[in-house]
Amino acid sequence: MNSKSVLMEKFANKSALVAVMGLGYVGLPLAVVFAEAGFQVIGIDPVEEKIRLINDGVSYIQDIESERVTKLVQAGKLQASTDFSRLKMADAVAICVPTPLRKTGDPDISYIISAADGLSPYVHPGMVVSLESSTYPGTTSELLVPRLAEARGLVVGKDVFITFSPERVDPGREDWTTYNTPKVLGGMTLDCTEVGTAWYAQALETVVPVSSTEVAEMAKLLENTFRMINIGLVNELAIMCERLGVDVWEVINAAATKPFGFMKFTPGPGLGGHCIPIDPLYLSWKLRSLNYNARFIELASEINTQMPRFVVQRVQDALNNHQKALNGSNILVLGVAYKPDIDDMRESPALDVIHLLRQKGAEVHYHDPYVPAIDHDGIVMTCVKDLIPAVRESDCVVIVTNHSDYNYTDILDNARLIFDTRNGMGSLGKDHPKIVRL
Repeated sequence: MNSKSVLMEKFANKSALVAVMGLGYVGLPLAVVFAEAGFQVIGIDPVEEKIRLINDGVSYIQDIESERVTKLVQAGKLQASTDFSRLKMADAVAICVPTPLRKTGDPDISYIISAADGLSPYVHPGMVVSLESSTYPGTTSELLVPRLAEARGLVVGKDVFITFSPERVDPGREDWTTYNTPKVLGGMTLDCTEVGTAWYAQALETVVPVSSTEVAEMAKLLENTFRMINIGLVNELAIMCERLGVDVWEVINAAATKPFGFMKFTPGPGLGGHCIPIDPLYLSWKLRSLNYNARFIELASEINTQMPRFVVQRVQDALNNHQKALNGSNILVLGVAYKPDIDDMRESPALDVIHLLRQKGAEVHYHDPYVPAIDHDGIVMTCVKDLIPAVRESDCVVIVTNHSDYNYTDILDNARLIFDTRNGMGSLGKDHPKIVRL
């Protein structure tokens, strides 16, 4: 049998060894899902602490319970290692490494390159490789194919099969998970797509094949560009409504009653997470290399990036209205994760808000039930132990992340002043003398 037929048979009888490179928010859930589907899975990551925890049956990802990891490790279905040479036995490899932005706003694809170079010596005929990391259109063909096929003298679509299948992880969700979120997949050739689809279909509920890796790469960027631009729109709406003296939250809720032609987005202190603030800028960067300016993306990014500064200015104005200067004020930030009810701080706007408040002379503290400590870009802080006493001692409480754990009535009763960037107070916040809303 040829390489394709051998692989297809291994997927059908689940005898294939699956490797996952990068055991973070994307990689560990994917490894668990494949192991629970009956495959033997090896996770590869350079961070020794992650490897130790997984092999001890402990999960460090909020969406994956340790009980699931323990069960799979004890059954011999899941193991982890820092040893890249373990990849030589793998039949299928998923690359799930981060793709952040540099401080200049340019894509940092060094993790993809490092993963591909680490895998390259162990690529062999009869292997399928899927890149899941969000990136610009053309990455798979420009970076993976030369390293994983051409450098090894292998023919793509005959000896080795290369695909792109973007992750769609939304931390904290229970309705849409790695298992049941439809999985887009595009291969370098039709055979690559067929092999990749056969692999993922053994563990995931729905696989959506597309005609090429570029289509799959672009689809991922469209998903997050759509959200980023619409969030930029309502963020600018919030700025406009503040100048007009109109309640932006009431405006949005009124518009959302239309049963067609409108999708509700809400403003906030900025963009956070591993996708929305980053992925569209990958597309913008790629288009600049083709002498095209992605104007919607650039404008939305400019608006969203300025929201932390707008929030701090509004906090300063709110304090002034209470005969209090921001300089020297005691400010309590509620919520530093990038969205409610998770511990993920990647690109969280709370970090920018804290930086800016400190620059203006405020004494800043924070509380977050999911984040016990912060050590990021000069911010070294620990969560206040007792929330309500900290609320009482603060000149202003700034709600940055509206965790559902908070008892907002108690917070309101004990606060002197609240600036609510998320409408976390809901109906309590409308026309209340102690509450200022974004």
